[in-house]
Amino acid sequence: MNFLTRLKILPRWIIATLDSLILFHCALFGYLVRFNFELALIEQYDAIAGSFTFMVGGLLVMQNTRSYEGIVRHTGFRDGSNIFRTVLVNFVLFLFLNFFHGNFLNDRFLLPTSVLIIASLSSLFMLIFYRLLVKELFVYLKNGILVKELKNGVIFGAGEAGIIAQEAIKRDSKILFNTVAFLDDDPKKEGKNIDGKRIYKGIGDLEKLSKQFGVTELIIAVRDLSVLRKNEIIDECLRLNISVSLVPPVDQWINGGLTAGAIREVKIEDLLSREQIKLDNPRIHEDLQGKVILVTGAAGSIGSELCRQISHYGPKLLILFDIAESALYDIEQEFKENYMYCPIKIVLGDIRNKKKIKEVFRAYKPQVVFHAAAYKHVPMMENYPEEAIQSNVLGTKILADISVLAKVDKFVFVSTDKAVNPTNVMGASKRAAEMYVQALNEYLERNHKSYHTKFITTRFGNVLGSNGSVIPLFKKQILHGGPITVTHPDITRYFMTIPEACQLVLEAGIMGEGGEIYVFDMGEPIKILDLANKMIQLSGKKVDEDVKIVFSGLREGEKLFEELLNDFETVKITHHPKIKIAQVLPSSYHKIDGQIELFMELIHKNSENELVSHLKVIVPEFISNSSRFEVLDRMN
Repeated sequence: MNFLTRLKILPRWIIATLDSLILFHCALFGYLVRFNFELALIEQYDAIAGSFTFMVGGLLVMQNTRSYEGIVRHTGFRDGSNIFRTVLVNFVLFLFLNFFHGNFLNDRFLLPTSVLIIASLSSLFMLIFYRLLVKELFVYLKNGILVKELKNGVIFGAGEAGIIAQEAIKRDSKILFNTVAFLDDDPKKEGKNIDGKRIYKGIGDLEKLSKQFGVTELIIAVRDLSVLRKNEIIDECLRLNISVSLVPPVDQWINGGLTAGAIREVKIEDLLSREQIKLDNPRIHEDLQGKVILVTGAAGSIGSELCRQISHYGPKLLILFDIAESALYDIEQEFKENYMYCPIKIVLGDIRNKKKIKEVFRAYKPQVVFHAAAYKHVPMMENYPEEAIQSNVLGTKILADISVLAKVDKFVFVSTDKAVNPTNVMGASKRAAEMYVQALNEYLERNHKSYHTKFITTRFGNVLGSNGSVIPLFKKQILHGGPITVTHPDITRYFMTIPEACQLVLEAGIMGEGGEIYVFDMGEPIKILDLANKMIQLSGKKVDEDVKIVFSGLREGEKLFEELLNDFETVKITHHPKIKIAQVLPSSYHKIDGQIELFMELIHKNSENELVSHLKVIVPEFISNSSRFEVLDRMN
């Protein structure tokens, strides 16, 4: 038994030997049946020699069909068809030999035709049967004897994906999963069986199964399951302390076949309260192909994903511009390894450095600019308002002005929902930048009607998994045993994934005719406390027992609820239901230009209060919250 536990795959010579013995004994069995077990007749027809000949012929055929090379415990339809082909060829071969032997050598047949038929049919049955027997033996050893700590689980989805998942689990001896039942929303499948396991309707019986079989695992194996239904299943599993895993989409494994290792645990990204936003606009390819494209902040979460997506559209040259040396080096290595087909230029620099920006535009002549470089951490920028203004406001102005002089076709500015009714310096600085590029676009439209750079702004919320976002922070805190710090029990945020954000930026950039501020429908806002609770449970821990949640209080400049529009903005629909245009009255270009230039004088004064106070003049709706700058609001 210990030998069997260590034996993962039967060697080929063992399979070939077993196949040979089966062929020999099936031929011998054919003689016994044909001659009614009369030994005298059997000896007369030299059954031993005939059986040996049948075995040798079968082995020669196997050398061509390679039927002994399959992994027995993974036997499937293809292996069965290969064995059938082996037996059929062997049968036809002996029919020919019998004909030749009997008619040209004037001798009796090598094997009587009736014996040949019986031997072929019985060998086909036995060759397949023993493989299936060995396959089930491995499963039995895995489930019944070898594994003491097997986890009982259910598979949600009794369709093709569920059946394939069950087969993948059975094949992999390392997966400690014992399927006790299937669940499915289709009422027609209720009460039926798959692989001896009963199918139950929906998740209503999950609690009963949990108590009856001690279910601790659930695998979701449904191809097109809505996010709402998936969340319902996951919520019920979390309530019952059942771990949840997902079978990946079919297109990720169909060519190579599903392996148990591909079944992954649920990620927090899977729990977005809406369907994933997917775009496939052929105009993006038309607009970007063959062009020189500059991406600032190219080493950041959004910038790097933008570069990855842009690379698929065949740009003439992709310029990756960033101030972060290590991160820029990492993205350069990634492109050299995975995106060799896309010509790139790595530029280490600061968008606040006018000389450097001019050099880049003079040397490479970019036609499209995606401006994702920014300081974005709210508490940090509240402590260093000068840095926020220099980077987010003055840096954007420098880049925008030089883009106009260089006759760039389009300038896409990546903004944030924190720019709406801002309560912090970071959000207000992004709003000031929005105002400048919009005013600049309006000025160019009025005074340079024949040709001018088109400025487009995109505004979205928190990005799941981006640098500094709450998800990586919570994961790190859970890994260290907690506590998880949530600033306020009622705080909510809009979320989207990094690929979603970048798809929408590209889409808006193509749709934009200049001057628009695009806002994205991100569904309902998510409560951060609920997010923390689910992340703890998904990690296999219990809230307040294994990992505690503590409330640290709102940080400087932080607000409870983010907004996509301020009180004076309305939206206009577009061709895409998830993308809308904020209707905002543009500022006077000369006024906003002068106000931003004034920052240069105020920076030299080295007075934070004067800088922030002037920012509040530019952005009148900027009201500080939980910040030392609240005093400035009381002075106005």
